[in-house]
Amino acid sequence: MDALKKQLASTNDLGTPSDQPHSNGSVAIAPPRTNTILSAPRGTNAAFAAPARSESEPTGTHPVQNILEAQIALARLGISAGCIDGAMGENMRRALLAWQIHNHLPVSGEFDAETKAALSVEEPLFITYIVTEQDLGRIMKVPATWLEKSEQKRLDYESVLELVAERGRASTTFTKKINPQVNWTNTPVGTLVKIPRIDPPPREKAAFARIHLYSKTIDVFGKATNLIAHFPCSIAAKVEKRPVGALYVAKAAANPSYIFDPAVFTESEEAKKIGRKLMIPPGPNNPVGTAWIGLDRPGYGIHGTPKPEQIGHTESHGCFRLANWNADHLLQLAWVGMPVIVEP
Repeated sequence: MDALKKQLASTNDLGTPSDQPHSNGSVAIAPPRTNTILSAPRGTNAAFAAPARSESEPTGTHPVQNILEAQIALARLGISAGCIDGAMGENMRRALLAWQIHNHLPVSGEFDAETKAALSVEEPLFITYIVTEQDLGRIMKVPATWLEKSEQKRLDYESVLELVAERGRASTTFTKKINPQVNWTNTPVGTLVKIPRIDPPPREKAAFARIHLYSKTIDVFGKATNLIAHFPCSIAAKVEKRPVGALYVAKAAANPSYIFDPAVFTESEEAKKIGRKLMIPPGPNNPVGTAWIGLDRPGYGIHGTPKPEQIGHTESHGCFRLANWNADHLLQLAWVGMPVIVEP
């Protein structure tokens, strides 16, 4: 815990950008088929387009009373505990550590009395999401094989549950729990679904980011070395695949396509049979999710994932994985040439 506190509290300066982004060695990220690079305005990412919602007016602020309220309050500040689920897991402890350190509170990583008193949340905690015809038109069965995936126009959501859970930055289990009235196998247009209300976090542009391999987190700092965002991430399973030192953002895109290179997947029987590269279309179920932030070291980048509930718990082949909504948030903060310090 002492080492984690030291990592989260430290800051530094950095160094130089480079060339074409790749993922997992020789798996390249193709140019985005739709919109834009780093300067994209909020809402241009199709996976995070503004949903049809029944909004409620704020009704007052109070100190957080439980883990769920704390997760929502932190998310509104740009401090992510991963999927909102009301549980005190490792991602939540690390989010609390980051917030406590940069707010000069006793550093415990626990939901203690000082944290409860200092962290406030505005009501309402939830909003009502209204399922639309456009939502239902996006639902598809994502194929299991690389070849079949390459033949699709888009790799979109597989269920309304997956779609609304991601909109609420929540786990699917938690989304089902707070919506016991919803029949998830039959969710017609007009279905009302309760999801956490997460207001847009501060939009200050980042000065630099710091990736902590030990804690599997990314902290993003502003010009005054103030913490403007915190994300849990997944890192490479193999130690030799984990870069350490000063890197820079070289390239980034919303809604990237993905190039499947069979030479990388030597253990795959399908890869051996295909024998050629494939273009995998964009979408939230694309292997790199809804955002790609390429670093200046070939084979490394920060990107989204189709499996947000595994962030911080499973490990990647080399890149740094974030939940799609966090990758989308980082895309808004980052800029080409931005320093990214990777620490052990």
